[in-house]
Amino acid sequence: MAARNTARKRAFQILFEGDQRGVGVLTVLADWVRLSREDTRQPPVSEYTMQLVEGYAERARRIDELIAQYSVGWTLDRMPVVDRNILRLGAYELIWVDETPDAVVLDEMVQLAKEFSTDESPSFVNGLLGRFKDLKPSLRREDA
Repeated sequence: MAARNTARKRAFQILFEGDQRGVGVLTVLADWVRLSREDTRQPPVSEYTMQLVEGYAERARRIDELIAQYSVGWTLDRMPVVDRNILRLGAYELIWVDETPDAVVLDEMVQLAKEFSTDESPSFVNGLLGRFKDLKPSLRREDA
């Protein structure tokens, strides 16, 4: 499971970089893959990292709509960049990746928030993703 943990962290970093640079996450992903092939000091981008980033990119508009709709008191653009991208990744994996247990997704995203964001962020991330978990069947139906 350490490989999946690393894959999630790297997917988050790619989403974060794309947000910060104002470029698409698939562009950043391609840059990371190219760099890992050209520079042996760069670790390879795992298949699961690619799946997470590509899956998010495919549903980015819907994911941002959900985050905006359910995050009480926060607009997407006012949200800390780290939190916004943890939520994007977590929403994708929670709602659309069936092979990952919901509790694992929640725990991993809370851990990312603890590592990379503010003291308040873990509870914010947990609360919003917990809401998505509860609404998952209806959110998936709405997406169909």
